[in-house]
Amino acid sequence: MAEIMDAYWAAPPLARNMATAVLITSIGVHMGFLPYHWLYFTADRLWMLPPEIWRPFTSFLLSSPQLGIILDPYFTFQYLSQLELGNPKFPNKEDVLWYIFTVGGLIVVLNRLFTGQVFFLQGLIIALCYTVTQDQRGVKAGFFFFTVPAQLLPYCMLLMSVLMSPGLVPLQLTGIFAAHMHDFLSRIYPEFGGGPNLLQTPAFLSRLVETPRILRREYGTAIRPPQAGGQSSGSSTGASTGSVLPDSWKTRGTGQRLGGN
Repeated sequence: MAEIMDAYWAAPPLARNMATAVLITSIGVHMGFLPYHWLYFTADRLWMLPPEIWRPFTSFLLSSPQLGIILDPYFTFQYLSQLELGNPKFPNKEDVLWYIFTVGGLIVVLNRLFTGQVFFLQGLIIALCYTVTQDQRGVKAGFFFFTVPAQLLPYCMLLMSVLMSPGLVPLQLTGIFAAHMHDFLSRIYPEFGGGPNLLQTPAFLSRLVETPRILRREYGTAIRPPQAGGQSSGSSTGASTGSVLPDSWKTRGTGQRLGGN
């Protein structure tokens, strides 16, 4: 049990927390412990007093029923962890978080305008898959019992929905479109069109997701000292404030060469 918990806490935090939230929420709703009507997205409830501001977030936490209770959290963790750990487009955690906000927001708007869906997890999963696989061209990936080029994985997921859950197809199409628009505005347009990155991660988000002062590692705990007043620089005399050495030891004398006079 301890090994399982160690592996759980060692997982990428954004992927771990979101997959856990999806699993717990889905079990609660599908088993009748959690009311469905508390979670779905509706714009009317955002303007009530008090406003139900959690709905844009909880609408991404409900999986499909039955086997989807296992598969949807798994795919959420798999693709989100790949963005969080090894994707060059997202060097920092705040970049992944901003991606979720922007792509998720576009999915909500598109479904509000065109599909009438009120839960959006499957759209976000296929968006994550699309973004991950754009940098894996030439790589082979497994999809159930088949091996396909990695960049075709989103369309394999779409084909599976056509065969098994046709009602999810419009939602998944909005996810692919949202992920493509994010890629276009943040990478393709700046690199090939000479324009600015229109989806630059805002500075306030970087300040919220800052490195903690205490860093816990497998081999011990490192404490990052505060840097108020700027970084300290070394002194040519070797003296430093707060030293435990006697005053006579705080400065270097003239050097003596061994064997010299």
